[in-house]
Amino acid sequence: MDNHFGLMLDCSRNAVFTVESVKKLVVYMEKMGYNTLMLYTEDTYEVKGEPYFGYLRGRYSSTELKTIDEFCIQHGIELIPCIQTLAHLNAIFRWDRYDRVKDVEDILLIDSEETCELIEKMISSVAENFTSRIIHIGMDEAFLVGLGFYLRKHGFTDRYELLHRHLERVKDICKKYGFSPMMWSDMFFNLTTGAYYVKDPDDIKKEFSKYVPEEVSLVYWDYYSTDKSKYDTMIKAHRNFDRPIWFAGGIWTWVGFLPKNGFSIKASMAAVQSCIDNGVENMMFTLWGDDGGECSLFSVLPAIFYVSQIKKGVEDEEEIKRNFKDMFGIDYDSFMLLDLPEINGSEEVTNPEKYMLYNDYFLGVYDPIAVDGLGEKFAEASKKLDEHVDEQTYGYLFRFTKDLCDVMAVKYDLGIRTRELYGSGDREKLKTVLPDYEKVENLLETLLSDFRKMWFAEKKPYGFELQEARIGALITRTKSCKERLADYANGKVEKIDELEEELLMPSAFVKPDFRKTICINRWNLSFINKTGFYNL
Repeated sequence: MDNHFGLMLDCSRNAVFTVESVKKLVVYMEKMGYNTLMLYTEDTYEVKGEPYFGYLRGRYSSTELKTIDEFCIQHGIELIPCIQTLAHLNAIFRWDRYDRVKDVEDILLIDSEETCELIEKMISSVAENFTSRIIHIGMDEAFLVGLGFYLRKHGFTDRYELLHRHLERVKDICKKYGFSPMMWSDMFFNLTTGAYYVKDPDDIKKEFSKYVPEEVSLVYWDYYSTDKSKYDTMIKAHRNFDRPIWFAGGIWTWVGFLPKNGFSIKASMAAVQSCIDNGVENMMFTLWGDDGGECSLFSVLPAIFYVSQIKKGVEDEEEIKRNFKDMFGIDYDSFMLLDLPEINGSEEVTNPEKYMLYNDYFLGVYDPIAVDGLGEKFAEASKKLDEHVDEQTYGYLFRFTKDLCDVMAVKYDLGIRTRELYGSGDREKLKTVLPDYEKVENLLETLLSDFRKMWFAEKKPYGFELQEARIGALITRTKSCKERLADYANGKVEKIDELEEELLMPSAFVKPDFRKTICINRWNLSFINKTGFYNL
């Protein structure tokens, strides 16, 4: 296959898609004009002789991978293995048998024969189960490579040289099994310039190409920019390596429960046009699952379809919408309701439906930046979604999203209202919020039930225990706060310590009057004493 146009499906971040779900996606891909599928598997595939590799993670068996591979061939799709051979292997390090191949955090120990033996087992396993002889070997975001156990054992080593040596070893293993490797390109940029996205292509010098074996293709990934010129600049910078280039864009499935189709389309349109103009013939679009793999695979059908239409040269939006309905039997605009456009828009990526869901009632980390009236917008969105909960094929997506909106319509400002009433000193008035706590508790039970149905419709059961732990804890916390408020309102306790605290802005870098939806994709940052901000 000369030109590759495909998707990359994350099967590592807590969720592994069932064989049937992958088959369903493959059928859609063939109809849309895609010809390539990558399965991103960090440890979620069977490796002979390594029983702890992917243990209790829902890994694909050899039989499952062969089944998917054969099905892809029948539908004109090349199934390409996408693994990790340096970093992003945190899941294996929960087992002490892998201590001997660990450098630091999630990074393998370079210059170790045991590490190379493990990598050969990994590559040997995918060679047996995939027909394609293209392989993605990862090697991205290993920022601390050589600075952990390697440093203690060998002393400081030039990290460019270290990466180069490791890449040569992995390349040779790939060659042994007939594979042509590709890797994410960010480490070469980060080690050179201190950042990935450069403003001047000449920041990457042509002499750096000596660190990249000729047999290795570089994958430029960019999920964020809506400005075509930024893609143009980065593609030109990659040309300085004088190696084959792949481009990886993003279909946003990795900032919580809901898709970001609108932003995915906007960014991808600029990316596709830049690739075409700059002669990049191999394109794929990633569906990551950061922080738990909560988002439905099929909730991003509008973005996947839209990108395929743009690639075909179809640019009229109304024509694209008609084509979408012809293929999927549901109105495009109706499907886009899953984005919560009234709340999140499409100009940037925000996810108040996640960080405010887990925002603690009493600690109120994000209460100072809450947007007035957003609870009402969640209620309005729920009504629109309700019209589609009985849709034959994808009703379960609308039902879950409606559940989430129902919870947020009440919970979004419940902590704020609680704190205001507590501060007034009127214990009788404080009792008026108690029914809302009970209401949220019941709505969360419904949400969890429908979340379970959505998860099991697409994914293996492994990983849902994490979602039950998170939402189950939220249900418990809701009960606890309700009981403590009732005790205070009835005079059984003199104060609630958390509500005595003066809330501060969650970041020192924003103004006191800052009110905006943001993007926080770590569920636990809503209730512990640290926070991270994105998109400010």
